Amino acid sequence: MLSETVRPTGRRAMPLPPQRPSGARESAPGIGAGSGTENGAGSASGRGASQGGEAARTARPVKKRDSFFDNAKYLAIVLVAMGHAWEPLRGDSRAAAALYITVYTFHMPAFIVISGYFSRSFDASPNRIKRLVTGVAVPYVIFEVAYTLFKRWADDDLTYPISLLDPWYLTWFLAALFIWRLTTPLWKIVRRPLPLALAIAVLASVSPDIGDDLDLQRVLQFLPFFVLGLVLKPEHFQLVRRKEARLLALPVVAAALLFAYWAAPRMNAAWFYRRDSAQELAAPGWAGGVMTVAMFGCSLVLVACFFAWVPGRKLWFTALGAGTLYGYLLHGFLAKGSRFWDWYEHDWVHRPLGAITVTLVAGAVITLLCTPPVQRVFRFAMEPKME
Repeated sequence: MLSETVRPTGRRAMPLPPQRPSGARESAPGIGAGSGTENGAGSASGRGASQGGEAARTARPVKKRDSFFDNAKYLAIVLVAMGHAWEPLRGDSRAAAALYITVYTFHMPAFIVISGYFSRSFDASPNRIKRLVTGVAVPYVIFEVAYTLFKRWADDDLTYPISLLDPWYLTWFLAALFIWRLTTPLWKIVRRPLPLALAIAVLASVSPDIGDDLDLQRVLQFLPFFVLGLVLKPEHFQLVRRKEARLLALPVVAAALLFAYWAAPRMNAAWFYRRDSAQELAAPGWAGGVMTVAMFGCSLVLVACFFAWVPGRKLWFTALGAGTLYGYLLHGFLAKGSRFWDWYEHDWVHRPLGAITVTLVAGAVITLLCTPPVQRVFRFAMEPKME
């Protein structure tokens, strides 16, 4: 998740697509998930190469990407970048703090729900495992090393260690997705997967001994959203996209903003990061269970409101939904760099016009990082073929 304060005890200071057949190639993480294509088969015996190629093309038609999910991923990644831009402004602006809390309630849960939805066909077959390794594990290793080297250079901390067991900054999501997707076959055979996942999240929130390895607190506390995505069906998304749902979302979000404005100076925002147990947040153990269930409910409501407002038609930014993994990982260098290089030390940034400017710049930068030219440049790291 994102641009929170470093912990003192660790290194870190969506018509909807049907379930794809098991042979189809899937996109790596949910933030880049979409329709894929299978590799074509060879030509039939005794026929020309052109006839064989045509037969392969007709046998495996290219699946169209779903504009709804691409739009949702793009809009959510924009909110991620804006949330990072607002984080240093919270101390000077209660409005920025309220927006920050509201966005952090649902932006990563929305990504994770989409990740789970597009993981329904994961069956641990060799092809799926290969795609999981090349699309999630390898980018995790590359960016964990890259972020560490960047911190050494930008923060003048040459002793900062490289550790593949302790994700730094944004790489936690890749580690979590790798674990979640590996457990998908298990959730398919459980009778009531969502209540079980929520119970696991509650137990994690009251277990301070879990430690920092692979950010297991986040893996377990965000798990219910991934499992929710696994059990959702196309009709569930159609339900929240009805006109009535869009209209109902207006007062709900307005109420959420008002509550966040009231809660901003009273509540520890670290609850929304889900990286700590209750005890590590100086709260009694029972509060972890209560907060986990309460935040899960609030997040579900706001995720539904977000999906209700996501357009289902193709728009100018729809194609950018295929590049949200690129935007997510690459913008972290600028988000962290803005702190290392004291960009927020200028007084004008903390005024209303400065906050608006920072918000617009964050939206523009993340949009640029999701474009096809950027994808082509960094595909070697994000989607290596590794034949």
